[in-house]
Formats: sequence, structure tokens, C-alpha cells
Amino acid sequence: MMKRIAVFVGIALSIGFFGKMYGQKKQYKVACIGFYNLENLFDTINDPSIKLNFEFSPESDKHYNTYKYYKHLDNLAYVISRIGTDLSPAGLTILGVAEVENRSVLEDLVKRAPIKDRNYQIVHYDSPDFRGIDVALLYQGKGFTLTDSRVYHFNNPLDSTYTSRDQLLVNGLLDGEKIHIIVNHWPSRRGGQKASEPRRVEAARVCRHIVDSLLQNDAQAKIIVMGDLNDDPVDESIYKTLRAKGKIKKMKPGDLYNPMYEFFKEGIGSLAYRDNWNLFDNIIISPYLLNDKKGFHYYKAGIFNKKFMRNQSGRYKGYPKRTFVGSTFLGGYSDHFPAYMYLIKEVQ
Repeated sequence: MMKRIAVFVGIALSIGFFGKMYGQKKQYKVACIGFYNLENLFDTINDPSIKLNFEFSPESDKHYNTYKYYKHLDNLAYVISRIGTDLSPAGLTILGVAEVENRSVLEDLVKRAPIKDRNYQIVHYDSPDFRGIDVALLYQGKGFTLTDSRVYHFNNPLDSTYTSRDQLLVNGLLDGEKIHIIVNHWPSRRGGQKASEPRRVEAARVCRHIVDSLLQNDAQAKIIVMGDLNDDPVDESIYKTLRAKGKIKKMKPGDLYNPMYEFFKEGIGSLAYRDNWNLFDNIIISPYLLNDKKGFHYYKAGIFNKKFMRNQSGRYKGYPKRTFVGSTFLGGYSDHFPAYMYLIKEVQ
């Protein structure tokens, strides 16, 4: 869902690629797009066919029960309800998510009180990931119309036995405009950043193939790549293989734009580990979302890291307030902060 806003261009839209037209009042439709790693959103049913399933069951050391499950759902729903409401009271039009066990947990999530009235629809496929987790997309039907979706498998040429999350391509209409969203959750850094890097480079190749296929069909395709990429914006997988650059003026033909690049350079992250901040949660766009002045185009982006989502004291002060640390239930939100961006369109 979109909201019309009135702004004075050159003041409220003080971004480099906008011209300065002082004193001209314009109205815009606003769409908020986000991505959120939901930190192991599992149900409580023990399915022996899924590797991590026992860990999230009442019989495990976590003693994962109905109360903890619904506490997690309620906390996630509250965060989702808050993202984007400063410019769009209806909140997120589109939200990509990661670390979900199945469609059922998403059906439970969208029914929780903070977001129930938004009537989020779900796009989800089961993937062959060895941990039993998937990516998915939630969208408000009043703002986005689904036209098609499919998944692309991750194939590791170095190890055919290794499985990871599928990449989800969703095609649709955002207030009547064609848009393509690719939801990712690239292989983790298990075993170390360098040792595991080839897997993420391969995932980036898969994603780049999807992007190139879309651009080949339409050079002005509006594409949003989002996800927990398990790499920072400066790393090879994102910066070189995906070709997601952080400075608009230095972009070459075919490059994508990653607004998270500058945030990372400024020390802003979406998760913390051993006193270091990483920005693994990215939202990246194709060039036409920068250049189209008549339709939806990029306005600004951010990391949603409100005070209530952060630890307020102790060694991990400022870190995301997570749901579990080991087997200890903290009752927090997620070990990642969500990423989001605004697209705007002038009302004629």
C-alpha cells in the first residue's frame, strides 16, 4: 500500500541524483520495500527429516514450546509493523524474509495482531537447504499484484553434496508498474570467511544470471535484489561478481546500485559478531530504479535498528536483541536488523 506525501524537492529529496527545484511542491506515492532475517523461525513439531528440527522442539535443550514460538512470532510481527511507517502508515508493501522453516510458520506470522489487518500474502517454496530453512516473500495485495514466481537452485561445482537455499524470483506489478524481486540467503561463513567464500561467489553468479536474464528481456527492467548475503557490500561476491556498486557516479553499464555500501563504510551494520559489525542484509537495485523520473524510483534506504530491538546493557550492548543464545531463550526479536528502502513516484 502506498501513501501520498508532499515534499519540497531539494530539501526533503536532498539526494545527489535529484535535481534542485527549490520551492516547487510535489506529491509522491511511497512504497516501502524491506528484507528481514527472522532468526530460525521454526514451528515446534519435531520432523526427523529436517536436520535442525529437533533443536527447535520441546524435547531439545532449548525446550522450544508453544509459548516461545508465539513470543517469537509476536516480536517479529511488531518489528514488521513498525518498518516504513514514518513515510507510509500502511508500512511495508513488500517484505523478503529468510530463515523460515515452511509456509505454515509464515501463515501464523501474518495472522499476528500487529500486522493482521495488512492481509499479507505469501510466496514460498520449500528448498533443499541442509538446515531446513527457506526464503519467502510477503506482500500487501492492495499495493502489489503477483504475476509469476519461480526458484533457482544453488549448485556448488566444488561440492555436489552441499545444499543451500534456493533464490526466489517474484514478478509483479507495484501500483501497475512491472517489478522483479530476487530474495536471497547465500551460504554462511561456516568454516571461516575465506574458506566459505567460493560458495557465496557461486551464489552471486546465480543471482547475476537472473539479473542478466531480466535485463536482456528489458533493458529498463526494475529489479530489486535483497537478502542475507552473508558478505559485506565490499566483498567479492557482492561488489565484483554481482556487480553491486556503492557510488552512483562510478557505476558502469550493467552495474547495480547498493545503498548499503555507504552505510557499511560509515560503520553501520545489520548484525554483530565478536565486537565487529557486518552488513550482510542488503537491498540492491537495477539502474532504471535510479533513472526513471516518471515511475517508481529510489528515494532512500536504511537499517531498521530501533532502541527496543537492541540490547541495552552488558557486553553485547547495542547488538540485536536475539531470540536465543545457545539454549537460553532471551525472548528478543532477531540476531539481524532488517534492511529497507523507499521507492517514490510523483503524482501527476
